[in-house]
Amino acid sequence: MIDTAISHLAGQLNQHLKSVFALNEDVVVISNILEQDGSLAANINNKIVVFLINVEHDTTPFRQPSGNHSGANRAVVQYPPIYLNLYLMFAGHFTGKNYPEALKFIANTMSYFQGHPVFDHRNSPDLDKRIDKLTLDIENLNLKDLGTLWGALSNKYLPSILYKVRMVAIDSQDVKRRVATAQEPATSIGHG
Repeated sequence: MIDTAISHLAGQLNQHLKSVFALNEDVVVISNILEQDGSLAANINNKIVVFLINVEHDTTPFRQPSGNHSGANRAVVQYPPIYLNLYLMFAGHFTGKNYPEALKFIANTMSYFQGHPVFDHRNSPDLDKRIDKLTLDIENLNLKDLGTLWGALSNKYLPSILYKVRMVAIDSQDVKRRVATAQEPATSIGHG
C-alpha cells in the first residue's frame, strides 16, 4: 500500500509537469539518491526524485472500528486498520548548468500540491481502492534538522521539499473472531 500511495502521487505530479513544460519523457522518478554501495542512483539525473524518508504510525482515531455482520446473530470482529503518515521528499537532481531547472521544478511541485493537497476517489478515480484519501502537508525542517537529514541521505543538499502524507491506511481485513450478537426478545402487545 505504501508503494501504491507513493506511485500515485509521483504519477500525478509527473503528468502535471509534463503537461506544463510540454515534455515527452518522464521527469519524476521514485528512487533513492544513492545506492547501498554509495554510488549515485541510476536514472535520476535531471529528474525530480521522490523517496520515502519515514513512516509514522498515526494514533489519532480517524474511524471507529465496527463489526461487520456475517449472518443472523453473528458479527465479524476485525483488527482495526493502521493509519500511517508517510514523509516524502521531492528533490531536484539537476547538475551543473541545469541547477536553475531544479529550482523551477521544485517550485512547480509545490505549486501543484498547493492546488491539489487532497487525493481521493472523486478527484483521482485511479487511486487504489484500498486507499480512502491522501492528504499532503509541507513539513518544515529547521536548518540543523535539514543538514542532519541530507547528511544521512547523501551528504549533498539538493533543492527539495518534504511532505507529510496523511491517512494512508493499512487494513489486512483479517478476522479476529466471530461473535454472537444480542437479539431483542420478541414482545407482543395485547389488547385487553
